[in-house]
Order: sequence, then C-alpha cells, then structure tokens
Amino acid sequence: MPKRNYVSSARASAAAATRERIIAAGARLLREDASIANFSLDVVAKAAGVTRLTVYNQFGSRRGLLEAVFDDIAHQGGLFELAEVMTMADPRAALDRVIEIFCTFWGRDPAIGGLNQAIATDPEFGEALIERNERRRELLTALLSRIVGKHAAKRAMRDTVDLIFVLTSYPTFAALSRQRSTEEVCRLLQTACHAAVDGLK
Repeated sequence: MPKRNYVSSARASAAAATRERIIAAGARLLREDASIANFSLDVVAKAAGVTRLTVYNQFGSRRGLLEAVFDDIAHQGGLFELAEVMTMADPRAALDRVIEIFCTFWGRDPAIGGLNQAIATDPEFGEALIERNERRRELLTALLSRIVGKHAAKRAMRDTVDLIFVLTSYPTFAALSRQRSTEEVCRLLQTACHAAVDGLK
C-alpha cells in the first residue's frame, strides 16, 4: 500500500510538471508570435515536447489551454493582489491601487497582447476573456459604490463604471503606452478616473 501511494504521488507530481511545461510553452509562443491565430494544441504540444493527446488530456480544448495560459500569466502578473485591495479602508486609494495593478499587469508580458486579440479573432476564447474582464467591472462597481455611497443616480453610476472600465482596459493601456512609460500611463489613468468619480458628486 505505501508503494502505491508513492507511485500515485510521483505520477501527480509528473503530471503537474508536464502541465506547467505546456503552459510555459503556450505563453512563450504567444510572446514570440503575438498572434492567437497560430495557437493550436499541435503547435503547443510540439513546443512543449509532448504529444497532442497529452495536451488534450490536460486541458480538454484549445480554449481550456488558453484560459490556463492566461490565468498563469495573470497570477505571475500580480492580479492575485486585487483580493487584498478590496480590504483597504480608503476606497479612493483602493481604486488607485487597482489602476496600478492593471497597468503593471498589462505592461508586463507581451503575451497579453496576443491573448487580447482573441476577443476579436477567436470567439470561443474571446468569450472566456470577456468573462474575466467582467470581474474587473464588478470590482470597479464595488469600489465606486463605496466612494460615492447610495446617493448617485443609477444611470450616472453605470456610465462612470463603464468609463473607468474602458480606461483600465488593455486596449487603452496599449494605445497610451506607445509614447509613455507604464508609470506615466498609470498616473494619467488615475487622474482621469478621479475626474470621472468626482463627476458623480
């Protein structure tokens, strides 16, 4: 019995290592090509040095693999820090921190550009990415509710959340960062978001 447990543990460890290798290969391909169109289970399997069946068994589909790559990049890029932001006592400071976290994330890894192309070019994964982006909208809604309280009109609140959602998106960051550092983009967006929030009062 102890031997069986050891074998089972070794297999689980090997499977986890293989999964990490496949995800790393997928992210590397997106960094090198920056195009979602050439991303496939076959191409990633070859880059990872495994069979297509191994990739399929680990992730189930191209969408599953892309989601795993995105989630890994998101974790490495610090998006896990967003949970702590929601516990900050000052909601305005928390909003500034959210903007800072996303600016750092958007600017950190060139693979993010390829992944964001999926919204327009890959409906299946684009849908998954839109779902993840909606979590940012929910977070912004919660923060703005804390900043302005219940007195803001629902329509104005919705419009402001939508505006800040766009301001903190990857396309906005990509457009602004062509001639600015990440820090400069962050300060610019914080100023714009403050103005939008002040318009609610």
